[in-house]
Amino acid sequence: MPSAPTMFTGRARLTGRSLLACLLLLTPLCGTATTATAAATNDPDHASRSADIGARITAVRKLDARTLDLTVQSRAMGGSVPVRVILPKSWLSEGKRTFPVLYMLHGGEDDYTSWTRETDVEALAENSDVVVVMPDGGKYGYYSDWYAGTPRWETFHTTELVQLMERTFRANSSRAIIGLSMGGFGALNYAARHRGMFRYVASMSSYVDLNEPAVRLILGLGSAMDGIDLNHVWGDPKAQDNIWQAHNPSAMPRAFRGTKVYLSSGNGAPGPLDDGHSLPVLLVGAVAEAALPASLKKFAGALGSAGVDVTTNVYEPGTHSWPYWKRELNSIWPTVMKELT
Repeated sequence: MPSAPTMFTGRARLTGRSLLACLLLLTPLCGTATTATAAATNDPDHASRSADIGARITAVRKLDARTLDLTVQSRAMGGSVPVRVILPKSWLSEGKRTFPVLYMLHGGEDDYTSWTRETDVEALAENSDVVVVMPDGGKYGYYSDWYAGTPRWETFHTTELVQLMERTFRANSSRAIIGLSMGGFGALNYAARHRGMFRYVASMSSYVDLNEPAVRLILGLGSAMDGIDLNHVWGDPKAQDNIWQAHNPSAMPRAFRGTKVYLSSGNGAPGPLDDGHSLPVLLVGAVAEAALPASLKKFAGALGSAGVDVTTNVYEPGTHSWPYWKRELNSIWPTVMKELT
């Protein structure tokens, strides 16, 4: 969810405003580019890089042999969006092979670098034959095509980016999606709104029901603090209720049929993984996470009743912070790989 810079990365300075914003919002806490060409080869710097609706990769920066930062010129977004990609070891040596793809969505007031910055996803991917895609989603973009017309994050992620990954990096139609906090909300929405696109979806520490009064209050207050009008995102909550419900995971449990769902959150109690955090950081992480389990369990029950294969993990202790999400990623990684391959 949107907020001032959060403290969970260990890099942002905690301010009075960020503390208030985080309490309200349950928020988690590139060099010279190489110009791309249009020739289709096994070199990612020289691959076909256009989508049907006009998006294209305009630059590639190699961070190492397998990790790339892309600049994508997006028609849906009306500008450039950064995307980080980790290629499998065999991508270069097996030039005619296609690969499953894992999309990973970041949380509010963060960016596309967060997963590699805060977790060991690169090490996890070392022996996994999947393409890992970590797109930017905006500081508070809500992973939606906004009612106001722009931005159009959903179109960028689920149409333009999917096509670019398939055409440029030989990604195939076996897909999974993982997100945390705002990104968990986005992952659930994308899975429900694009049935059959993802085999597996994991949401960590995310709000799941836009109808809950507390969620609406939190979203409204937090968005106002960050200069965002939620009427621009999904329209007026009353007049455009249909749009709100169309972006509300809890309002569409049947849409998850055929996709395996994983939901997790902590109970809000600090534990050993919080060692070294200051008291204000502990307070924010505890309050942010404590509000989630009841809603998550209710949503999981609705999914189960709708015939959805759902797994729920409410862990104790656990706060709204990266050490727990890193642990969750390591825990579910074998299952994600099994579902993809």
